[in-house]
Amino acid sequence: MSQPLVGMDLTDLREAIGPDQPGYRARQIYDAIYRKHAADLVQISTLPARMREELAAQHPVGLPEIARRFDSADGTLRYLLRLEDGRMVETVLMPEGERDTICISSQVGCPVDCKFCMTALMGLERSLTAGEIVGQVLLVARENQLRQDGGRLNIVMMGQGEPLLNLPNVIKATRILLDPEGFALSPRRITVSTAGIVPKIAELGREPVRPKLAISLNASTEEQRQALIPITRKYHLKDLMDACKRYPLRPCEKLTFEYVLLRGVNDSDADARRVVKLLANLNAKVNLIALNPGPEIPFAKPEPERVAAFQQMVRRSMPCFVRKPRGLDIFAACGQLNRNAGV
Repeated sequence: MSQPLVGMDLTDLREAIGPDQPGYRARQIYDAIYRKHAADLVQISTLPARMREELAAQHPVGLPEIARRFDSADGTLRYLLRLEDGRMVETVLMPEGERDTICISSQVGCPVDCKFCMTALMGLERSLTAGEIVGQVLLVARENQLRQDGGRLNIVMMGQGEPLLNLPNVIKATRILLDPEGFALSPRRITVSTAGIVPKIAELGREPVRPKLAISLNASTEEQRQALIPITRKYHLKDLMDACKRYPLRPCEKLTFEYVLLRGVNDSDADARRVVKLLANLNAKVNLIALNPGPEIPFAKPEPERVAAFQQMVRRSMPCFVRKPRGLDIFAACGQLNRNAGV
């Protein structure tokens, strides 16, 4: 199978077009795909016609195909995307005023097995390539004409999958998305979320070009966390906190901790106090997410008063926000991405 152009960096493109072509041709292709969102080689009018034909015969552009789109009453769009091998992955666009957020996937399914997440029911099918990660962004941006009116765009790798278990492809995709000569996203506007794969957190911190980091905490004790997120039996809470303390934050950067509130499980005042104690020595903020329910999920959403009380206790010590659910009616909210939902 020929390697798609989407996902190639400049070095890859120079190799793809061959040594007989001048170097600026690779730059023209790179600019057309990542800056101008070209969907096929015919649109790259700066290339000679014969070169376009030869390149098309050897390399598909590689954007995913829209299998289905779901429209929410709140403006959220959930895309079910078909990859080249026929597997499906999901991407969500959340417009909000002048800001748009695209939630992208890093794997087909997920290996983490969080007990409150519908994606976990799928298991892991495979990791995505760098091109399949970038392709989600390019497709949704082109379909919705994003960034053509000066609006702000955020990318969050919080869809299907555990990004740090696909770190090489996540990093390559990030470099392309952040390249000023490529997609040109600001480093402040891309975030990767992990369940806490401790060795990979250190590896990510050593990367010169990287997204911001969010940690899915979701529990205030070791026992609670291991019950809710079985993969964390390999990565203890103390080790996770130590890794977070060593993580090299850039100026004006904070670690984000996400906490899904489950009624009667992890939403007590005592839990809130333990969260504050855990994060006391970190430059951090907390995002609270009241459970987004779904079929086969054995937990309930806490009452709004309980969420507010939890937030108030944490907010006394550090910034704490309640994340508003988007796309609940189309199974597009956090923890709901499962390709069979709503189909």
